[in-house]
Amino acid sequence: MTPSLASALMPLMRGLDAETAHGIALKALALGLAGRDEAADAPSLATRAFGLDFRNPVGLAAGFDKDAVAILPLLRLGFGFVEAGTVTPRPQAGNPRPRLFRLTEDAAVINRMGFNNAGLDSYLARLRDLARPLPGVLGANVGVNKEGADPERDYPALCRAVAPLADYVTINISSPNTPGLRDLQGEARLASILDAVQPPALGKPVLVKLAPDLAEDALAPIIEVCVTRGVAGLIISNTTIARPETLRSPHKGEAGGLSGAPLFERSTEMLARAHKIAGGRLVLIGAGGIASGEQAYAKIRAGASLVQLYSGFAYGGPALIGRIKRELAALLARDGFAHVADAVGTGA
Repeated sequence: MTPSLASALMPLMRGLDAETAHGIALKALALGLAGRDEAADAPSLATRAFGLDFRNPVGLAAGFDKDAVAILPLLRLGFGFVEAGTVTPRPQAGNPRPRLFRLTEDAAVINRMGFNNAGLDSYLARLRDLARPLPGVLGANVGVNKEGADPERDYPALCRAVAPLADYVTINISSPNTPGLRDLQGEARLASILDAVQPPALGKPVLVKLAPDLAEDALAPIIEVCVTRGVAGLIISNTTIARPETLRSPHKGEAGGLSGAPLFERSTEMLARAHKIAGGRLVLIGAGGIASGEQAYAKIRAGASLVQLYSGFAYGGPALIGRIKRELAALLARDGFAHVADAVGTGA
């Protein structure tokens, strides 16, 4: 099966509830039923960030493959990198269903999954079983359990466990679905966690994933904490708890984090601010509402060296990846940029 055919079959899944459809999609991917993208990436898309080489800057955000069950098939679809997780120290069931909602009219998703995952041991076993070398970069996204968590204990232990098996590690302190997690973004608490993690000693780049709902004056102190403690980059951004007045779906009132098209403007504006504050001291990954090459390019021009998809991929399917890469390469050529890196921050 080709990615285009897999995407053509996706409307059949929309009759199912969102979480059931997602589970079926993951199983199909794990079995290799979504095919692979055989096309070579344009040379202009190759880029280097936090010491790693990416064949293209288009990645899959954490949350899609929480338990690392389909890393290789996802990379074969054409992603330059895939971030697996969020994984917690112990298995947890997450919040009661239903907890994942399509806002089709808004090209958006609301989730309140609650870090449902099979736990660290299972996750590590799957990473160990991966055939290497992988055809792309692998990120590991880590978080804490809802109950019994000690962030200064758990984040360092998680980072040390996954670092030997991943190319980079992301500390998730910004999901809105674990009570108190976003409080860890405060300057003092984040400093305490990073002091415990000691990113430079880990041997792999460490990233921090932020929420788009931070107060405007909170971003600069967070960036300084990250820079001074050896963090390699930031992912901007996670889902939002805000509900724009433009939402039309009957599910717009559901609790949880909103992702997809309504997040694009908010997350891109935050990305541009972070680029200005960081001044080249951190690599930025742009996430939130990307569903076209033009939107990926807007993130790059706002300061992102790499971009991540989630909701756009859920709606557009595997064919979207190749389309974004082709459109992005054409935009780079149109504006005279030989490489992705040349365009980073040029619109910020």
